[in-house]
Amino acid sequence: MHPARPKPLSHVRVLDLSQLLPGPMATLHLADLGADVIRMGPVAESGEPEGGEGSPTDVRSVLALMLNRNKRAIRVDVKHPAGREIFLRLAAQADVIVEGFRPGVVDQLGIGYEAAHGVNPRIVYCSISGYGQTGPHRLRAGHDINYLACAGVGDQIGVSGGPPAISNLQIGDLLGGSLTAVMGILAALVDAQVHGKGRYIDVSMTDSVMAHAVLALATRTSSGRTAPRGEDLLSGGLPCYNYYRTQDGRYLAVGALEAKFWERLCDTVGRPDLKSKRMVRGADGQRVRDELQSIFGARNSEEWLRMFREVDCCVELVLTLDEAIASEQARERQMAVETEYPGFGKLTLFGPPLRIEDVGFTADPRRCGGTQSEDILRAAGYGSGEIEAWRLAGVIG
Repeated sequence: MHPARPKPLSHVRVLDLSQLLPGPMATLHLADLGADVIRMGPVAESGEPEGGEGSPTDVRSVLALMLNRNKRAIRVDVKHPAGREIFLRLAAQADVIVEGFRPGVVDQLGIGYEAAHGVNPRIVYCSISGYGQTGPHRLRAGHDINYLACAGVGDQIGVSGGPPAISNLQIGDLLGGSLTAVMGILAALVDAQVHGKGRYIDVSMTDSVMAHAVLALATRTSSGRTAPRGEDLLSGGLPCYNYYRTQDGRYLAVGALEAKFWERLCDTVGRPDLKSKRMVRGADGQRVRDELQSIFGARNSEEWLRMFREVDCCVELVLTLDEAIASEQARERQMAVETEYPGFGKLTLFGPPLRIEDVGFTADPRRCGGTQSEDILRAAGYGSGEIEAWRLAGVIG
């Protein structure tokens, strides 16, 4: 038998100063890959619950627990000189630092990149903000809906003739800020290991979303204008790529972009005459979509699923989240995992989105809530007397 291999990032220590969605989600991915993530939060409560605190009926408490699984935590008042010294001690022993304050805040506190780089030239320091560290919007407050608006992406989401729609997946926060940060961190870590020097990473959630709006940009470049909301190739303008309501009020997602899939769909619904209409747009496209809606609306979803079960043409029922979690596919891929958490009971968590050889998913209940300030400080070389004095002075919690 071969010895068990460590997780890919088991040699990496991450210091996470962030509090809101993008940073904790980024470090969650790193923690699931084996990194030792230490969350450094404030001593005083800021209104945002820590993982493991609060009630299982409070969505914020549950969200905090989910985002902070497999992480350790320490509470430090970095405004206090002793708190800054603790930060620098931990920074000297870290590989990565992630922060999510407004630009300039960490420098004012004395815990910015220059301070960390001064004690650890190999440090990879990632700042995640709404608009980036430069530009006229750099200090503006914002949330996901604002970043999508400023990136020109919010205008593209929704149906033709309707208002912009709000997704319940925070695209700017979670797919923009978090995954862009992880990409930058991993690239900089490889470089630091090869060359012995760290890097500073400036992640703008607005930039991250804009950089991936490639289809809208391609349409604008090829036609000279941006397609109206709900009318681009993959936003509702094509009959072969759309949602259709069934008789029982469910929806089918049709993604028959390729000719072979579209032709099989037309044969299955008994309309071979529509085979030449796959890519029609404008008024002609609307007529075809209306015809398909009439066809799909004449049967319930169960009937359609039986008809399409053995037909390879990219037609799927739009599932609720409950249905998706319970699906055979999600169970096989271990995307929904029940885990026992002290004080909360059993919770369903999403598994990591990666499958890497010899890397299994675990959620360590010992690293899901509360703080491990004393253990972390002892490991950093501090003695019991210092730790107790700082606790009494309110420097740590």
